[in-house]
Amino acid sequence: MPIRDQEHGALISHAFATTTLSTLRDAETAQIGFRKGLVQLGRICGYEIIDGAMETEYVEIETPLTETMGERVSGFEDVVIINVLRAATPFVEGLLKAFPAARQGVISAGRDEGAGMDEDGIFPIDIDYVKLPQITAEDTVIIADPMLATGSTATTVLERVSQDAPAEADTILLSAVSAPEGIIRVEDRFPEVEVLTVSVDDHLDEDGFIVPGLGDAGDRAFGTTNAE
Repeated sequence: MPIRDQEHGALISHAFATTTLSTLRDAETAQIGFRKGLVQLGRICGYEIIDGAMETEYVEIETPLTETMGERVSGFEDVVIINVLRAATPFVEGLLKAFPAARQGVISAGRDEGAGMDEDGIFPIDIDYVKLPQITAEDTVIIADPMLATGSTATTVLERVSQDAPAEADTILLSAVSAPEGIIRVEDRFPEVEVLTVSVDDHLDEDGFIVPGLGDAGDRAFGTTNAE
């Protein structure tokens, strides 16, 4: 099964996805390799979503020799991909190889690290920029962010998207690695959203980072470091 349901969230279990994730986790993987790995993982995840979460329909086809029936993905043109800046940019680049006709949106959202986590394990989230396409009831909306940690960013982004998206639209929250705490927080707040990830990691550390994780995906992909 390309997508395996679990008690909390669903797992992309494709061997190439897990292989690519192992490369991303490796501290020896430099910026170029890390960025290419995120692109590759996004492409794999896109194909797995097509295979495991989208329906097909029969269509008549005329070959050079005769008429026959074939299958095509239903709703392939009705996809919206939302890039949670900035770490998701290469991840989305890969998704677009699977969904080249997807309409795209961006949301710039990030933790207020200076404020720290509150007693419930939630960070305040700053949203600096939002640009979304029109979203219809027929759409599959894929919100991409490589890391689902505390769920603070994810729930804030989902709240913002819900202002524009009809309740009937299918929404997938896609990540490379997730912490159990984040998955549960999203499912509690948005039970209609499918949380899809390549790995559910062990836990969050005291600073709210995923362990074992893969480090700061944005810094590793763009060659920057957090200011001390």
